[in-house]
Amino acid sequence: MRTVDPALRAHLDTGVTTLCTCWVLQRLDGEVLGFTDHDDLIVLNGVSCEPTSGFTPSEAVSSLGLASDNQDIEGVFSSDQITVVDLEAERYDGARVEVYRVNWADPTQYFHDRTALLGEITRDDDVFRVELRGLTSLLDRPQGRRYSKSCDAELGDMRCGVDLSQTQWGADGEVLEVISNKAIRITRPPQAADFFAQGSLVWEGGANAGEKTPLVSAALRSDDVLHLWSAPPFAMEVGDTFRLLAGCDKRFATCKAKFGNGGNFQGFPHMPTEDFALSYASNQAVHDGAPLVR
Repeated sequence: MRTVDPALRAHLDTGVTTLCTCWVLQRLDGEVLGFTDHDDLIVLNGVSCEPTSGFTPSEAVSSLGLASDNQDIEGVFSSDQITVVDLEAERYDGARVEVYRVNWADPTQYFHDRTALLGEITRDDDVFRVELRGLTSLLDRPQGRRYSKSCDAELGDMRCGVDLSQTQWGADGEVLEVISNKAIRITRPPQAADFFAQGSLVWEGGANAGEKTPLVSAALRSDDVLHLWSAPPFAMEVGDTFRLLAGCDKRFATCKAKFGNGGNFQGFPHMPTEDFALSYASNQAVHDGAPLVR
């Protein structure tokens, strides 16, 4: 049973209430933002909840059991706190939202309605839509590992063990020409063209400084044009500096030959394929117990 402050309970019992909803949002980077559907600023527990215009929450759906509670919110970019750049940079993904019912005439009177997580965010011109998901939505996330011949670690993480800060795994560069939002002409790195396939680019100078952009499988062509998997959050400009990081195709042979890291390979390269499982015994094959993959 939810406990309500006696002062707020007395206010509710009057039959004429001055209630509003406040949302306190905490992003994964620690940034805390506050919003309310009231027409004036409300300070709730030290967080300034900004009034919004063109902000429409849908009906909240709650259910018993482990089903996730959901609610959609639609609004416009009327707040300086919510920007297109932040949304495109995925800075709101997985953010935690505390929902409160507050007496706007006396903000010390409130109760915690529920806790939600930001789900899918879509944008159309100046309008955005965001899904609020209940905490039980965390139970829908895949857990554990899957058996696969390819590695399921990210190059450079703790499970992989490759230290990408070492000079041999990267190269510094500069933008010489912006061809499109996903293609730039760069200074030629000393490594082979396929060395950075499926790698990444870390921006060191310019508007995107600190951002990381993935590269496609054929990232660097013979014409020194670098192809990005996705456009960075901000426009690229000539003179922007960056560091290219090596790529990995998740194969055991690559892990062993390119990085000398076969001992940390996080896949199952000796796992038989579907063709092997469906094959039949043959007296022409060599059955000496040797591994299928070296």
